Amino acid sequence: MSELGRLTRIGVAINIPEPWGSALTRRRAEAGDPQAAWIPAHVTLLGPTEVAEDALPAVEKHLEAAASAQRPFTIHLRGTGTFRPVTEVVFVTLAQGISECELLAEAITRSDDINRDTRFPYHPHVTVAQDVPPPALDAVFEDLAGFSCRFEVASFTLFSHGGEGPWRPRRDFPLGS
Repeated sequence: MSELGRLTRIGVAINIPEPWGSALTRRRAEAGDPQAAWIPAHVTLLGPTEVAEDALPAVEKHLEAAASAQRPFTIHLRGTGTFRPVTEVVFVTLAQGISECELLAEAITRSDDINRDTRFPYHPHVTVAQDVPPPALDAVFEDLAGFSCRFEVASFTLFSHGGEGPWRPRRDFPLGS
């Protein structure tokens, strides 16, 4: 127990719709990435963050306000990128929707109840391989280099994680409502 009371871990993300979400998650699993079983393909808006359980209603109210201030938008995923050599990550890049994701991420973290220290600047992307051997990273990078899809983003999702198993959707927040 901390001085804040009981803590819970949350995250906020834009889900990748079908058929692309399952295809990207499957490719991540084929690379040997153990996180593929627990984390479906998504664009992170707020990475794993501990918050006081009794602050969750205020966090949800804050997320409602952030969502209502952003109009729906299009994401175009195209090609691959990597954070190597800083971190062993390969991702699918956003060709469209970057600024909207940045604005949402900034709005989400502007809350007294969300204390998120970030090691790196926010960079919207879809992770497709992480912490796997270099040949597996190289293969995913090449295999998905020609990947492309477009979809409308009408909401984002608050997820929670109890420490084991998959991240669980807690609530969707419609944009512009």
